[in-house]
Amino acid sequence: MDVALVYNVKKEEAVDAASVAQPSSQDQHTTHTNLSPRDIQLAPSADAFAEWDTIETIHAVRDALSLRHTVSLIEADDNAFDTLKADQPDIVFNIAEGRFGASREAQIPAILEMLNLPYTGSDPLTLSVCLDKSRAKEILSYYNVANPKFAVISSLSELQSLSFPVPAMVKPLFEGSSKGIFNSSLVHSQEELVKQVKSVVEEYGQPALIEEFLPGREFTVAMLGNGNDLKVLPIVEIKFDSLPSGVNPIYSYEAKWIWDQSSNPLEIFECPAKLDNSLKTAIENLCKNTYNILRCKDWSRIDVRLDKNGRPNIIEINPLPGILPKIEDNSCYPKAARMAGLNYNQMLNAVLDAGLKRYNLL
Repeated sequence: MDVALVYNVKKEEAVDAASVAQPSSQDQHTTHTNLSPRDIQLAPSADAFAEWDTIETIHAVRDALSLRHTVSLIEADDNAFDTLKADQPDIVFNIAEGRFGASREAQIPAILEMLNLPYTGSDPLTLSVCLDKSRAKEILSYYNVANPKFAVISSLSELQSLSFPVPAMVKPLFEGSSKGIFNSSLVHSQEELVKQVKSVVEEYGQPALIEEFLPGREFTVAMLGNGNDLKVLPIVEIKFDSLPSGVNPIYSYEAKWIWDQSSNPLEIFECPAKLDNSLKTAIENLCKNTYNILRCKDWSRIDVRLDKNGRPNIIEINPLPGILPKIEDNSCYPKAARMAGLNYNQMLNAVLDAGLKRYNLL
């Protein structure tokens, strides 16, 4: 089957993408990579490309899918529509995070629906809703799915009347991969709250989401499949006692990308998490319910944290989970899959199979 892998590559690596994109068996793969000067301009924030994949990850995904299919690589750039229209793959394996705007993750799926091409993962509406954290929380709240109390600040003028209980979390409204979530994002005073909201609004050019801080344990939960085939993979707990002394107990950008390095990985994850049956069942049911309410498809990773009463709450939903290939990279979705008996290649082909089955192609 002809599978197109559509991706965004981290721009610090993009200059080398075309030269190293071909694997050893070049007859089975095609690469479409087009770089413009705009693509390689420096971004305004240090974490601007945190959501995008490394060349190493893109090649690992390609190699996994190539075990059973013919794979082409298509960068999610200005030429993606024309390339997809010309190539007409049987299915697209979508890992593209998009480039601009609050609906950027929906860009490639919307193009694929316009071209009537099957693809893996959630549809444009679900991707947009999950990236806009407040919209996701509003839907979950309507269905009585537990999540932290919140407020949205859209402009600096709203700071004058801002009053929100602390401690609280402050984060950009439309970001993933811990972008905009720093150690300073957990605020303990009104002064810190105003400062952090101002920082988010000014630096990221988008509203700030303020959430009640939940003091309990935190977990991340990998989901695989659809309908009756939906599986909850072994639950991962984030162990904050492994972080440097004195920092806040949150999975911040520093924790994810600076303190936790493949050359010196933190012992920050425990999988499977040590849970009694009651709490394990509660977390699994919460995540299944969330996955179905938001109409996620094929795969997702859902973050959960316990409140002061030990009740699990939904923190975030990521329908395009990170999939770093090396064990030492500490990527949670592959970690959970390995604990479920799936190696990296099997995990990715299971996601593809879920999509193929959904389109009656398998």
